[in-house]
Amino acid sequence: MGPPPIKSVAVIGAGASGAATAAALASENYFDVIRVFERRETPGGTWIYDPSPSTPSTLHPGKLPPAVDPPLHIPNALPQTTRPTSQYRYDRTPIYSNLTTNVPEIAMSFSDTRFAYGPFVPHWIPKQYIQNYFALHHLDKYLVLNTTVEDVSLLPSNSKSKSEDADTGRQRERWKLTLRRHSLSRNLDIWWSETFDAVVIANGHYSVPFIPSVPNLEDYLKTFPGRVLHSKFYRSPSLYRNKRVVVIGNSASGHDITTQLLTSGVVKGPLYQSRRTPSRWDGSAPPEGLVWKPIISSYDASTGAITFADGSVLEDVDAVIYCTGYKPSFPFWNATKNGGELFDYENNKLRDTYLHTFHSRFPSTLALVGVPRVLTFRSFEYQAIAIARLFSGREARPLPHLQAMKEWERGRAELVKGEKRKFHDVPWDNGETMAWFRELYEVAGLPRLEGEGRVPPVLDRRTRWAIENVRKYPEPGKDGGEGEEDGWVVVHGRDSLHFI
Repeated sequence: MGPPPIKSVAVIGAGASGAATAAALASENYFDVIRVFERRETPGGTWIYDPSPSTPSTLHPGKLPPAVDPPLHIPNALPQTTRPTSQYRYDRTPIYSNLTTNVPEIAMSFSDTRFAYGPFVPHWIPKQYIQNYFALHHLDKYLVLNTTVEDVSLLPSNSKSKSEDADTGRQRERWKLTLRRHSLSRNLDIWWSETFDAVVIANGHYSVPFIPSVPNLEDYLKTFPGRVLHSKFYRSPSLYRNKRVVVIGNSASGHDITTQLLTSGVVKGPLYQSRRTPSRWDGSAPPEGLVWKPIISSYDASTGAITFADGSVLEDVDAVIYCTGYKPSFPFWNATKNGGELFDYENNKLRDTYLHTFHSRFPSTLALVGVPRVLTFRSFEYQAIAIARLFSGREARPLPHLQAMKEWERGRAELVKGEKRKFHDVPWDNGETMAWFRELYEVAGLPRLEGEGRVPPVLDRRTRWAIENVRKYPEPGKDGGEGEEDGWVVVHGRDSLHFI
């Protein structure tokens, strides 16, 4: 006989990935305890809109989450109350006022419930959708809101909290979560701990902004406080009225914010956009009012000037907006007690990962949902259903042994290195997305005949067509035409998920 069954599961995060995970776990009708911990006041994850986000006291060029978003000191004895922490926690979201989705809703929404409309919707629709999804599936009873997971630790092998089978004496690892909630009425932080048989990490990866290191940028930040910010804290073009602005980056957020500022007509022209390479939206020449610049080579803290890689200099700059992405942060992961780090920042990938989902050292009790750059909400379903089926012991195909999972990780690392792309980027146009979904589908299999468990979603022809052809922005050189009344574009010809 194997180790004892998993009966209690903790889910970290109540965004879309947390919602998908809770739904999959609940549908198995197997677990005694399901707890979804969310540090915000409501479900919604990155789609919660914070109109006036607090900003950190300083930005940290070149610094990674372990330095920027370190773990809090945990009281020695729990439960405990302490003075409120003053450490900045990056719990506000990057949603700006005019943001809309960039994945067609037929492919972005969960398979059992569609968005209210589409194909691209304002940010409040996904937020309401996630909130409603918890209620629709009676998952709100599992929510533990305003509660931050501050530590996740593997319990030692001799712990009384270890799960042991009475017949065989075999053990399965268990996990201790240290939790913190701020009491407004008492102005105290309340700390306690809970133990679980398994943990699913679904905390997203749009919390800690990344700004690259540039010569003299740190001195520039000190001399001109507030002049430089990350797109996480951008909210509206109106804040840049009559200002000379430089946008750094031309991926999804960089293109979106540049377009907003340019079409608003409020900034002091021209608007500047710094690009490392052209994007597929750019065309051969910038639109009227926009000037393309290469990457920034240095800042001058004495004059405020910015020098670019081509030697050109820009003076009298009022605002610099870095649209340079985010780094995943897991400040709650106790690397000492868990035998190693969870994330490899040098190679920008999860450590000990199998199928971007299962932790190969703890494959039957620890999983992650939502890390890959892929179809967002819909991809979370495949991961969540496979996890729920595995945790309940009803998987159709068991996970391979450790050596095989390690081989998958090594092979993946070699593949993406040769193709010069990121480990967790799962492209559509080469068939990799469908192959990944299929592997998760085969692990999960079908639900029980009695109806317990969810069916992995079908990605039908209509959905695949939308993924390949419906675009938020036109792409120069593509044979396409205007779509419906909202100006979205149909692109003829297969294309990748570059817009995520």
